[in-house]
Amino acid sequence: MILGDLNAKIGKEKAYENVTGKHTLHEISNQNGELVCNFAIENNLTVMSTQFQHKRIHKGTWTSSDFRTVNQIDHVLINTNKKRTVQDIRTLRGLNCDSDHFLVKTILKQRLITKPRGNIDDRKKWNLDNAQNPLIVKQYKQKKSMKSFFRKSNKQI
Repeated sequence: MILGDLNAKIGKEKAYENVTGKHTLHEISNQNGELVCNFAIENNLTVMSTQFQHKRIHKGTWTSSDFRTVNQIDHVLINTNKKRTVQDIRTLRGLNCDSDHFLVKTILKQRLITKPRGNIDDRKKWNLDNAQNPLIVKQYKQKKSMKSFFRKSNKQI
């Protein structure tokens, strides 16, 4: 996921319709917009900030000092395979963050993958028949005594 102030006005050109959406604020892309679209095509990304239909005031991310010009130049790019995780993107105009940019809110949904539980019958079980076999019991006791011997000898060193 790439997000930030890219200074890219992304338009509604047919050449970029695979990576952009219909709901952009601009009709024609500027040079940075073309660069962002080409970058997205080369890296299998989608410009998600132009995918969601909102009112015009919720699309603009930057305003000029005279408050008359509003542009959509902050964008969110995500891998095309993961674009279904993005539920919504819009700007928050009411918050004062002492900037000429508005905050961009992105809502993601992500499901955690859980480890499937196996059948209880498929789990490894203790072989209780070995506990009845005197040879195996003797080998186990020898290994256990050797481990304790090495533990004691290491502590003394």
